Amino acid sequence: MPAFTISTELAELDVPLIHRYLSKESGWAKGITLDTVERAIGHSLCFGGYLGDAQVAFARVITDYATFANLVDVFVLPEHQGKGYGKLLMQEVLAHPELQGLRRFTLATADAHGMYAQFGFTPPLKPQSLMERYFPDIYQSNVD
Repeated sequence: MPAFTISTELAELDVPLIHRYLSKESGWAKGITLDTVERAIGHSLCFGGYLGDAQVAFARVITDYATFANLVDVFVLPEHQGKGYGKLLMQEVLAHPELQGLRRFTLATADAHGMYAQFGFTPPLKPQSLMERYFPDIYQSNVD
């Protein structure tokens, strides 16, 4: 079996695979359009996880590279889960030289709190200070 490698090269990303997973399998972006995925990738620091030439994992970081980052769209394809690839991907994200010294690094997760806690993520210290505009069904009009 080929070694698991990680790259931040946008040209190496399998965008159709990423779109397919997010739009059809994820619990957070069902129905998202290919155009939206392409724009999001183009404006983010992305990490692709590969076995040989085949992409099997992905993570995207939205950041100003100085003070703040938000981790989103993290996945390992179901047939490759449970092999440690998610942890390797997270280690690479957090070690990235342009993501050091940030004041705040956030993420939202429905069910992977234990995974992210291993990397120092905790519930917000002051949740009362956080606000959001959230439209969870925004992509549903795009579902086939």
